[in-house]
Amino acid sequence: MKKRNNLFIALEGIDGSGKSTQTKLLTEQLTSQGHKVYSTFEPTDNPIGKLIRNILKGNTKADHRIIAGLFVADRLDHLLNEENGIVKKLEEGFTVITDRYCFSSYAYQGTHMSMDWVIQANSMSADILRPDINIFIDVAPETSIQRLHANRDNIELFETLDNLKLVRAKYMEAFEKLKAVEHIVIVDGNRSPDLIAKDIWQQVQSMMVQ
Repeated sequence: MKKRNNLFIALEGIDGSGKSTQTKLLTEQLTSQGHKVYSTFEPTDNPIGKLIRNILKGNTKADHRIIAGLFVADRLDHLLNEENGIVKKLEEGFTVITDRYCFSSYAYQGTHMSMDWVIQANSMSADILRPDINIFIDVAPETSIQRLHANRDNIELFETLDNLKLVRAKYMEAFEKLKAVEHIVIVDGNRSPDLIAKDIWQQVQSMMVQ
């Protein structure tokens, strides 16, 4: 794995795994070390991402194949947007942290259709840019659903216990399929945020130019 000062980091996990918290903590840690950091998320808050969010909230109906296609388009915009795209931010010297990237599609859409199709549909994004590291925060689905019910007023389309169990299994299937071309690290998410953050920081720090 090539070492450089600015990295592209993807945080992955089932809903309720703590990705948003860890994105914030990692951003703060890197910033305190003098790095320029751009943190982002998928679905984006660009027009296509907003449409996806409306579907996930149940405000708009769409077939799972349409949802998968929208994620493909939103991800390409996330990468290539001329104003705040990931590629542009990396070229400007930012370390980019994204809360979800390709593996989220492989796992979530892979529960409803052929994972190989989803991987192929996202191949253009993966060819443009693979993360320097994909960090999967592995949390028990039972724990994640408890967190979601405690912290949310509305539960989204994929946020049921049975589905989260299936999504976690699909993540593991995707990791196995792509381990030869993706850098994947799994951290135990069933612990305090501080301990999880410490593990993540060790992984990120080991990849940076000393």
